[in-house]
Amino acid sequence: MKTTRVDAMAAAPGSKEFPSTGGRWRHALKIAATVAVMVGCVMLSPLAAGSCIDGKQMVGVNLSGGEFASEKLPGTISKDYVYPDLADMHYFQSLGMNTFRLPFLWERIQPQLFGALDQAELQRIVDTVAAARSIGVCMILDVHNYGEYRGQPLGSVQVPQAALSDLWVRLLPSFKDPGNVAFDLMNEPSKISIGRWVSSAQEAVDALRKNGAKNLILVAGGNWSGAHDWFSKDGGLSNADGFKTFHDPANNYLIEAHQYADSDFSGTHASCIEPGRLTKIMADLTQWGASTRQRLFLGEFGVSTNAQCLDALTALVGKMKGNPVWGGWTYWTAGKWLGSYPLSIHPDSNGDKPQIAILKNAM
Repeated sequence: MKTTRVDAMAAAPGSKEFPSTGGRWRHALKIAATVAVMVGCVMLSPLAAGSCIDGKQMVGVNLSGGEFASEKLPGTISKDYVYPDLADMHYFQSLGMNTFRLPFLWERIQPQLFGALDQAELQRIVDTVAAARSIGVCMILDVHNYGEYRGQPLGSVQVPQAALSDLWVRLLPSFKDPGNVAFDLMNEPSKISIGRWVSSAQEAVDALRKNGAKNLILVAGGNWSGAHDWFSKDGGLSNADGFKTFHDPANNYLIEAHQYADSDFSGTHASCIEPGRLTKIMADLTQWGASTRQRLFLGEFGVSTNAQCLDALTALVGKMKGNPVWGGWTYWTAGKWLGSYPLSIHPDSNGDKPQIAILKNAM
């Protein structure tokens, strides 16, 4: 859950803050990065196979920016929002990471429901994916919309359930390489019931497979996808109940959970709960995955840099390494525009962030 994750963090004196509207972030500063520079680097790099389906555990980080300024639609690239460049990817790959999760907004890529994709925005994402492919890493495309479109919930009259399937079927022709790209259907679908989300996700998976998709598909748990409330009822249904029999005709999918370490599990506080509680949360979800034969992915988790939170991070990642139930994880988050955001692991003038050493041990 991160509706107010950045707002609730006090920025360091003199630093830029990132106000959040509707569960997403606004920009804090302008940078002179251009997609053209990134593409130029890609053209000089040999093409390499990606790692989405090579059998190795996927380990990496969210690369934030494409979901920024959701209140400014469509927004201006490099002013309101930004995509990562090849240098960012090279840095995290050098640490041992093989996977990046790329948040972007449904409204930017498809300005009208059931309409054509915006070609300029599509090209930006295509170029970002090409950069990842050039160094042999997996890019997870993440529709970062919380189960809604322009403020209206998926499954409503304004946003029919079929709209999500339509989006993914339109995206598919540009991202067919299953070694390079995975599909994350919807981030934290908290604006709709768990039951509605299970139905919508199943419909989208079926539509992608019917249209020939061979890509790995990530299906987030309903509500805020929290591991801590995986067994809690929402409208009479829990994620544990709703997803125990979820299926993919191609059997190439992961059920995605998120988990933050502060007292309300929102990721908005600098302090963290005791590691033992997090160890139990992760153990319970792992047992659920094993008992239902559902493989799992931890799509978001993050902590600040105090000692208590670093211990909590160790608890979160401690049991996933080498565990066949877990397909992998992506830490929240990194990106050039994050400034002093405490959960960020983007490198600064001091080098690697303290969280990095713990993440490297989990790879």
